[in-house]
Amino acid sequence: MASNRIGRINEEIQRELSDLLRELKDPRVHRTMLSITRVETTPDLRYAKIYVSLLDKEFTKETLAGLKSSAGYLRRELGRSLQLRYTPELQWQPDDSITQGAHILELLSKLDIPEDSDDEAAFDR
Repeated sequence: MASNRIGRINEEIQRELSDLLRELKDPRVHRTMLSITRVETTPDLRYAKIYVSLLDKEFTKETLAGLKSSAGYLRRELGRSLQLRYTPELQWQPDDSITQGAHILELLSKLDIPEDSDDEAAFDR
C-alpha cells in the first residue's frame, strides 16, 4: 500500500517540477531541451532523485549545475503545491536510458538474422 502512495507522490512531483522548470530563469537550464524521465522518492519522503534527460549531451554538467543551484527555489515551490509533511530534498541525476536504448536498438538492427520461411513456420506448429 505504501509503495502505491510513493508512486503517486513520485508522479505528482514529476508533474509539478516539469511545470516549474518552464518558469526558471537560469540560462544554463534553458540552453537545451530537458525532460524529467522519472522520480524516485525515499519511503520517508526526505529525498527525491530526479532523473533528467537532455537532448544536447554537451551541456549536461552545466545544466545539472543550474538545476542544483535552483533546487532551493524548486523545493520551496514544490512544498507550496504539494500537501506533504516534508518536502523532499531534490537530488538531480542525468538519465542516459534513452541513449542506451538507442544504442541497443542499433546493435539489434546490425544483427544478421535470417527470416523464417513459411515452410519452417508450418513445421514448428
